[in-house]
Amino acid sequence: MAKSLGVFVVAYALSPIDLVPDFIPVLGYVDDVLLLPALIWFAIRLIPDGVLVECRSHADEWLAAQRKHPASMWGIVLVAVAWLLAATGVWWMLR
Repeated sequence: MAKSLGVFVVAYALSPIDLVPDFIPVLGYVDDVLLLPALIWFAIRLIPDGVLVECRSHADEWLAAQRKHPASMWGIVLVAVAWLLAATGVWWMLR
């Protein structure tokens, strides 16, 4: 159940289709600000305690062995390109 809810939360977060469309002032972002954190919290609550403790332990061991947080240059480049494209699109529309 937790996996299914996790997949649903990720799909909903990445989907352009929202419960309340974003173009509606204020209400359009309420589902993103309230619904997504609530669904993430609920999905975490559904994970059995033993599994959660084991995963956190593995993560702590990995961080201790690496002595740094994970970073991806490709991820940084992807986000930077997305922001540049968005800024270019806004500039193009306002021009």
